[in-house]
Amino acid sequence: MITLALRMLRHRKAAFAGAFFALLCAAALVCACLMLLETGLRGGVAPERYAGAPAIVAADQYVRQTVDKGDGETKTKAKPLTERAWLPESVVAAIRADKVVPEVTFPFGGFTGHGWESAALTPFTIAKGREPRSGGEIVVDARAGLDVGAELRGHRVVGVTAQALPSQDTVFFSTAEARRLAGHPGRVSAVGVFPGLDRAPEGAVVHTGDERGRLEFLDAEQARVKLISMGGALAGTSLLVAILAVVGTFALSIQQRQRELALLRAVAATPRQVRKLVGGEALLVAGVAGVLGSAAGIGVGFWLRAQFVSLGTVPANLGLVVSPFPPLAALLATVGAAWVAARVSARRLTRIRPVEALGEAVLDSGRVARWRLVAGPIVLAGAVTLTVVLSNLRTEAAATPVTMLTALVWTIALTLLGPVVARVAAAVLSIPLRASRVGGFLAARNLRANSGALASVLSPLTLMIAMTCTILFVQTTMGHAAQEQADAGTRAEYVLTGVSAAEAAKVPGVEAVTRVLRTTVRAGLDKYGAQAVTYDERTMDLGIVAGSMKDVAVSSTAAERLDVEVGDPLKLTLGDGTPATVTVSAVYTRGLGFGDLTLPYDLVAGHVDDPAASLLVKAPGLTVDALAEALPGASVLDRARAAEVSASNPQATFVALGLIIAFTAIAVVNTLAMATSARSGEMRALRLAGTTRRQVLRMLRLETLGAVATSVVLGTGAALVTLAAFGAGMTGSAVPYVPVGTYAAVVGAAAVLALAATALPARLTMRSAA
Repeated sequence: MITLALRMLRHRKAAFAGAFFALLCAAALVCACLMLLETGLRGGVAPERYAGAPAIVAADQYVRQTVDKGDGETKTKAKPLTERAWLPESVVAAIRADKVVPEVTFPFGGFTGHGWESAALTPFTIAKGREPRSGGEIVVDARAGLDVGAELRGHRVVGVTAQALPSQDTVFFSTAEARRLAGHPGRVSAVGVFPGLDRAPEGAVVHTGDERGRLEFLDAEQARVKLISMGGALAGTSLLVAILAVVGTFALSIQQRQRELALLRAVAATPRQVRKLVGGEALLVAGVAGVLGSAAGIGVGFWLRAQFVSLGTVPANLGLVVSPFPPLAALLATVGAAWVAARVSARRLTRIRPVEALGEAVLDSGRVARWRLVAGPIVLAGAVTLTVVLSNLRTEAAATPVTMLTALVWTIALTLLGPVVARVAAAVLSIPLRASRVGGFLAARNLRANSGALASVLSPLTLMIAMTCTILFVQTTMGHAAQEQADAGTRAEYVLTGVSAAEAAKVPGVEAVTRVLRTTVRAGLDKYGAQAVTYDERTMDLGIVAGSMKDVAVSSTAAERLDVEVGDPLKLTLGDGTPATVTVSAVYTRGLGFGDLTLPYDLVAGHVDDPAASLLVKAPGLTVDALAEALPGASVLDRARAAEVSASNPQATFVALGLIIAFTAIAVVNTLAMATSARSGEMRALRLAGTTRRQVLRMLRLETLGAVATSVVLGTGAALVTLAAFGAGMTGSAVPYVPVGTYAAVVGAAAVLALAATALPARLTMRSAA
């Protein structure tokens, strides 16, 4: 049978081209997503600033919690901090080594500032000038483009280093000035130890080798955590989408070859031999497609990483991990999906008698497989269950993967029940189709006579519309709800940066100024978005429904998760790992617009990497130009522009999930092209019977538009149910925000793709004489 499979592949290239292309794209997609996951699990960055120090001692950059697993067993879990944890100088004094070099790290405009005493950690040396000695002096690195005597943010350049770091712009201050600007008196960010240290003092952690890079680039460590969750969710979603697309492609391929397989049964081929033939064909096609697709997936993985770097989601120095595991896993998944899809597609053909197989090859029996009637309702029940679960999820990290899975399961359920849905759709579509005389009459008869072919076309179209609508409108629903709350709660006219609150308050016409810092805190190991403010009702209205803004306010959603109410104590871990016990004094409703928690500004200001606050300014009688003129050097935005700048950037999500949308679009084109090409005999017969080429093309267009209309209804329904559940849990409203223009573009794109995939092979087929 393997020999026969090879011959069939050689002589039926067109029949297997669609399956080959679908498998190749599936392997590439799965491989790229798994590479992101592996980079999150095993990726690292080489040290730059700390490259010259054998060991670096620093505070623990994780918040840890020990949980009881029962039977006397415990387990310690850890989550990374979002701000740098600083080390007390008392710990530095306890280190015994030949040379101990403390350092501080802080942002200074577009540069990273340090004290000159820490230059030995790289090491940096002076190429021109001298080291800084007083508060107004600064040393810049070799690529700053400044010379001795230049000015930089109020400091005079007294030296230029001979070195520059690959991914950091570095400046050095005198020790006293660096400590003042860092804003953490009595603490240092790290300590270099020469020649090394085997054991860290209590309250500190020793970093050696590549661990120094993880400490130096905390954003890379946080990006790794994001890649683990994103890569895992993407890999799982892409695998399910790929399996669904591959199953549909093989089902169509087997359906098109039903006559020749039935003939094999008629000439005494046993069911086992036919199954072996079909499985062998699948293994051969999937093997070649999987190898090529996995190789292409490595390139796709590098492209994805480059996009994430350009968007700022992943730092440039976090390299993509390349190993044999993602390509191998993608190959095995592709081959396994193809083999199972082929065997399942040929199951009925091998179970019925040869005469029945020949009869069904000529005329669709209209019977629906019993396994579909059993599996369909079961998966449908699973979709309903997931929808209920999704409606009760309150965090974006938990809801996002479940949202994608819910939309997929709804689509799978519709696919399993596809023959039933197609039969109903054909009956409904035949009514308007009859309005078009020849083309519509033929289209209506074709749809009713061959509902199985319609079902195979509906599957990828429904999947594309459901996934695209879900991916796009999850973002718009969240963004719209957050923007509505921010607009309703922001009473200030302007947002300022680059100036102090005291300076802004002195401007005539300014009625109130509120300082705002954005950060994250943890309650246990759960992370919450927070803002630290000098609260003033003239600039901000949180929508307080209980208590008053005296200490810490908690959004109603966060209060439900934390199980707290007004007057309860709340234990938090600030962004730099500092524990804080606060009292809940208010509960508010506008958590999407202002964060889960609102904290006193003074509580947080000393525990963030960048303490520069943005200012909400109440000045109804002033214009943007007047404020800018009164505060030289300040950035002044009106409320609308500030909201636009501060809106969450969903581009990284769109880039990642856009690959899945692209794959489903490819599956649509592939399936429709296969289905149309297989009807060449039917089109020639219609031509011989007197039908014109224009009438045949109109028939095909009407059939395709009917399939698109049905898929739009099914896909939109699956997406709306999913989005309603997501909105109910995340925003409190089951009404999703769907921009009409964007939705029309999705439907239009699906129609254009479907019509093009039908028209092109049809025109090529009819170029020759009937």
